[in-house]
Amino acid sequence: MKDMYILGIESSCDETSISIVKNGREEIATIISSQIDIHKDYGGVVPEIASRQHVKNITFVLEECLNKANMTMDDIDAIAITYGPGLIGSLLIGLEAAKTLSFIYNKPLIPVHHIAGHIYANSLVNELQFPLLAVVVSGGHTELIEMDEHYKFTKLGGTLDDAIGECYDKVARVIGLEYPGGPKIDKLAKIGKPTYKLPIPLHDDSYNFSFSGLKSAVINLVHNEKQRGNEIRKEDLATSFQKTAVESITSKTKKAIIDRKIKNVIIAGGVAANSGLREAMTKLTTELGVNLSIPSMKYCTDNGAMIAAAGYYAYKNGRIADLSLNSKSQDTLK
Repeated sequence: MKDMYILGIESSCDETSISIVKNGREEIATIISSQIDIHKDYGGVVPEIASRQHVKNITFVLEECLNKANMTMDDIDAIAITYGPGLIGSLLIGLEAAKTLSFIYNKPLIPVHHIAGHIYANSLVNELQFPLLAVVVSGGHTELIEMDEHYKFTKLGGTLDDAIGECYDKVARVIGLEYPGGPKIDKLAKIGKPTYKLPIPLHDDSYNFSFSGLKSAVINLVHNEKQRGNEIRKEDLATSFQKTAVESITSKTKKAIIDRKIKNVIIAGGVAANSGLREAMTKLTTELGVNLSIPSMKYCTDNGAMIAAAGYYAYKNGRIADLSLNSKSQDTLK
């Protein structure tokens, strides 16, 4: 069977990334232009600035990716694009680039949901084994997704308010850590002790999550300690927060594994890079005798490779769009 080369474009937030992936499994080339250094001065991503940077970078990223792969657009079989969810301005830049390339070079246009991309980042490391449970943990999402076959998604539960990554960044800001806060909390959590008592959010029998209460508990704790004139031990608070947040995720995952008789678990999304979560999920799946797949660190954050990988299986599933495809800032994975 002829090899299929998919060009994937990701621009849903503050990374402009383009990749070429062979047969959904083999990364040929990836270029990422990150905006972290620009946005950290503002304590978070500024949508208007992100959009302008995508406009500035996207043609250079495309050219560099093709040069790195030693390929031309004639060698590409189809174009996969993140159509949503994400920042609408950022999404539109990537989408217009993808539609333009599709039109000029007469290539199929494949719409990819951002979370599907994170899930299929795992296929660049290990072939997906079904049925599986995808634990999606990112800045905008915290969900448990069951899959019985390629590109068939069943949402078991999700966050009712803040996503886990968003909560990490907000807590980091409260204790005076620079954006992006998630990796910094993870680093501090390795040297601290869980001395601060925090409530485990939405500790019930559902598959849903809630992190706004945990965030509020940290904010109130910091405020009360300052009112008393006490110094916050940042490393201990980071450890306490991470222990609580990770326990919330693993407890819900354990329930889903047992209830649904799951044998394969994958972690997907930017928070998959968190060492505390990786260790806890490894321990959990080992105890339950379940297979665990975690993407390489380079595939945890937003990247074009995960979109190209997902695009391959979307194409095989008959998901092809025409030039009327539009971006969606919010959209359900289906």
